[in-house]
Formats: sequence, structure tokens, C-alpha cells
Amino acid sequence: MGSFIEKIKAKLPGHDDKKDAAESTTAGPAPATTQETAPAPAPAPAAAPKTAASTGRPKILFVLTSHDRMGDTGNPTGWYLPEFAHPYNKLAPHADITIASSKGGEAPLDPSSVEMFKEDAESTRFLKEKEALWKNTEKLETFVGREGEFDAIFYVGGHGPMFDLATDGTSHSLIRSFYESNKVVSAVCHGPAALANVKLSDGSYLIAGKDVTGFTNVEEDQVGLSSAMPFLLETKLVENGGQFIKAEEPWGAKVVNSGLEGRLITGQNPNSAGPVGEAILKAIERR
Repeated sequence: MGSFIEKIKAKLPGHDDKKDAAESTTAGPAPATTQETAPAPAPAPAAAPKTAASTGRPKILFVLTSHDRMGDTGNPTGWYLPEFAHPYNKLAPHADITIASSKGGEAPLDPSSVEMFKEDAESTRFLKEKEALWKNTEKLETFVGREGEFDAIFYVGGHGPMFDLATDGTSHSLIRSFYESNKVVSAVCHGPAALANVKLSDGSYLIAGKDVTGFTNVEEDQVGLSSAMPFLLETKLVENGGQFIKAEEPWGAKVVNSGLEGRLITGQNPNSAGPVGEAILKAIERR
């Protein structure tokens, strides 16, 4: 899968096609794993229901925004297509994935992401074939106290999380529980907005003293949406103690592993979405 930097920069004011864009190479989708089931002995007791543990597959909770409007502008927003599609396609062959959103039901897809990535085969195929994933999501509050059922939680990006998940108490509680239960906590692009204000049981910010990344102030300026945001993500992450790390150039892919055993995983922008999926898989495999 090639870099998306050229596609994104081409949409920005003042783009110069002659400038070299930074490149990032990611591996293609991982092959599906094959599970072997031993023949049941006879006679045998009734089989127990399959769980992530019993099947040997990790379980991941994907979280989408429920917010569909860009502040006072009234323009549509939501979750961002490649930031769901690419991590999902990296992880689905290896893990059981559950989809939730803050309100449950249909989670709004940012229509601008459909237009931006209409030439990306992976995103367009996901849009066509996986609609059921975001049309009937589970309500996030139903997972409170169930962190033991999962190996990781992942927050999909898009501008929506800046308006709801950044201040969602239920989401904050889940993130704290996942992290303090030694689970993988991850997010991409604007998804780290969900992590920025989370406090651990000792009262400290989750991100304090840890390397993190997310959509940068420069990138927000370049898409012309800084004034529409309730806060700037890079600024907020730094204010709450995060050590902000970013790619050498705007729109370059950047994934940061931090915290105990690298269990806090963040990605900078849409071009980082696939690599974030790969990083989540590696972190789960190390556990």
C-alpha cells in the first residue's frame, strides 16, 4: 500500500507537485490465520461457548465517535474512513473486533474522507463491504467493567472525537481501566483526543511523561480547521504532560509506542493508520 501523503497534500492550498513528499512503506494485509479444532472425544460434554481466550484469538474494542457536526460551522464530520479501514484490515485476520461508539447505533462517517480517499482501493472496498460495522455499533457504556474480555482498545480518528470523546467520562473510565489492567491503549490522528484528558487512579494524566503523537497543529492549519476546533490536539497533549513526537514533515507517517511495555500506541495522521494497526498487533503478540 503506497503513501497517502501526495493525495492529502494535493488537496491543500498552495500544494506544489514538484516538492518531494515524505514516504512511508507499510506491509500488505497480513494473511488470515488458520485455526485447528481437535476432534471432539466421544462421549463429550456440551461444548462451552467460544470466547476470545478459548479460540486463541485476541479481542479488540474499536471505538468510533458519535459526533457529526464540526462545531459552529455546521459542516458534517465524524470518523475518518482510512483510519478505520486500514487498522481493521491489519487486525481482523488475527483478532475478534467489536465496534462501539459513545451513543451506540450508527456512527457518522465523515463524508470528506470518502472523497479524499476515493482512489484508495482499501478504503473504497471497506466502505462497500463493511457498512454493517458502523451502522449498528454498541453503546460504549455497556463495556464498563468488561476490560477483562479484551486485549486492546483502539480509538479511530476523525474530527468527531475532538467534540465528544475528548470529554466523555465513560470513555475516560474505560481507558483508565484498560491501561491499569495492562491492556493495549491506542488511537490514531484525532483519536488521541480521547486520551488527552484521561487521569489514572493516582490522579496523574495517562499521557504525562509519555511519548505521544496525534494530528499536529501544522496539519490542522493546513486543512484550514484550526479555528473550528474546541482545542488543538498537539497543544492539549503537551499541556497535559505528553512528550509530543511527530514526523519530520507534515503528513509523514509516525507511530509512537510508550508506557509500560509500549502499551500506549498513538499515530499521527491518516498515513499512520495502517502502521498503527501493525503496532497494535505486535503489542498484543508480546503480551
